[in-house]
Amino acid sequence: MSQTVGFIGLGIMGRPMAKNLLKAGYQLVVHSRSRPPVDDVVSAGAKAASNPREVAAACDVLITMLPNSPDVELVALGKNGIIDGAKSGSTLVDMSTISPIVSKKVGEALRPKGVKMLDAPVSGGEQGAINAALSIMVGGDKAVFDAVLPIFQAMGKTITHLGPLGSGGFTKLANQIIVAVNLTALAEALTLAKKAGLDRDLTLTALAGGLAGSKCLEQKRSNYIAETYKPGFKIDLHYKDLGLIMESARELGVPLPATAVVQELFSALRVKGQGGLDHSGVITLLEALAGLRE
Repeated sequence: MSQTVGFIGLGIMGRPMAKNLLKAGYQLVVHSRSRPPVDDVVSAGAKAASNPREVAAACDVLITMLPNSPDVELVALGKNGIIDGAKSGSTLVDMSTISPIVSKKVGEALRPKGVKMLDAPVSGGEQGAINAALSIMVGGDKAVFDAVLPIFQAMGKTITHLGPLGSGGFTKLANQIIVAVNLTALAEALTLAKKAGLDRDLTLTALAGGLAGSKCLEQKRSNYIAETYKPGFKIDLHYKDLGLIMESARELGVPLPATAVVQELFSALRVKGQGGLDHSGVITLLEALAGLRE
């Protein structure tokens, strides 16, 4: 591949996504706040840059995979940011889950520099990122989407253009409602089953074979059986997404009663100092309420 891709944000999701781009043959320039993941991706064939401006200056397509809206704003528009180094005709693809309003703001700020933008949040968790099997939800100009599609195909399997800039973000927020409520329903069901003395492995097998089966059950099964909740996607990050969801719902006039309850459960976990658990770890709170753990 002659095209150079930049990648900023090498966290739990970003690092395997970047490595899949290298496997697909793209030249890659990377930057992240923490040095160890940069060194890891550089050892796989990437080049390192010292700040977002340097990444932007070196590439045709730049991907950001960052925790929250302020992080994207800072990297894109702050000192030594993308806006200072990006070439006219280049494209920023923000794959973070952030406010769609912020996505539009960043896109507007970059437009006078001749920089195009797509918002393209993902779903599929750490395993989906590792396996290049992510669902990628894209908003922005269709012609820009078509040009970037081969890069998306190196990281995901289900790639959908949903409309103008911001459409990807709104779709991801809808996705996060389903995931959060599903994980909470699983937590309630498995807590009930445990209190009734059922074998968890057998219970999960039975549930997976019927209408209750889901991607959440499939991907988090090993967590539930081992009763360990090492983060593939942290409660802290999903709580952030739930905040974005409720904010958007208020603006659009959409009541989300089930989501509001789940947001409070995630909030309680964070108060208990458990925000670093995987989001399937919401079960630990429900088990504690049922007297099954402290």
